[in-house]
Amino acid sequence: MSLKTIHLKENLTAYKTILIKEILRFSRIWLQTIIPPAITMGLYFIIFGQLIGSQLNDIDGYSYMDYIVPGLIIMSIITSSYSNVVSSFYGTKFHHHIEELLVSPIANITIIAGYVSGGVARGLIVGVIVTLVSLFFTQLSINSYGITFLVAVMTAILFSLAGLINAIFANSFDDITIIPTFVLTPLTYLGGVFYSINMLPEFWQSVSLVNPVLYMVNAFRMGMLGVSDASLPIAISIILGFILLLTSVCLWLLHYGIGVKK
Repeated sequence: MSLKTIHLKENLTAYKTILIKEILRFSRIWLQTIIPPAITMGLYFIIFGQLIGSQLNDIDGYSYMDYIVPGLIIMSIITSSYSNVVSSFYGTKFHHHIEELLVSPIANITIIAGYVSGGVARGLIVGVIVTLVSLFFTQLSINSYGITFLVAVMTAILFSLAGLINAIFANSFDDITIIPTFVLTPLTYLGGVFYSINMLPEFWQSVSLVNPVLYMVNAFRMGMLGVSDASLPIAISIILGFILLLTSVCLWLLHYGIGVKK
């Protein structure tokens, strides 16, 4: 057996170990990690979808409730995948477990893949649960299962990587809440979850196009409803571009030990 094969098997074992650890981590505290997002989105369905939405006109041929369901599902995926990685990786730093990973013969890409996969797993599980909750309020008709699944996975990967970067730079538990509060939440709420940008004045439509979350929300809405405010190929390209960029940033940070080496 060649050294390359041995190294590959070692990294595969390390990847599976990190992934299993991440899944067990959030599944053991499911009352804190899985249920709260479902309850929050359920309240959105009631308040925005039923109470407010019943007073609004249809958007792109869909009732307001139907129109916001894809946005709320993708929002739950974004927040869950991000929070899973940022809290887990910072916990690894805080408890000084990170040193064990850094001195082991594990490639940095394997470490990244393990944590990101854990974030994707939690994001998709929460997304499925929120989808099931939405069935109490509306009847879903998926336009394209392939596009829907692809966008969900890509979005979860992107925000898992973003959570990893946040965790690398964080020096306290307070630091892991700054980005979600002051960056992630505004981008999500202004990303077309609750409205079509065609309803905005021309200037604000142009401003909205700078928001990357807009393309994720609308690409997911295209997969579910078949309508979108943005071109699907452009949206997929933007999401993929950010994934490659953030992956490169994570590799660079781990390679030089920025934020993880004292």
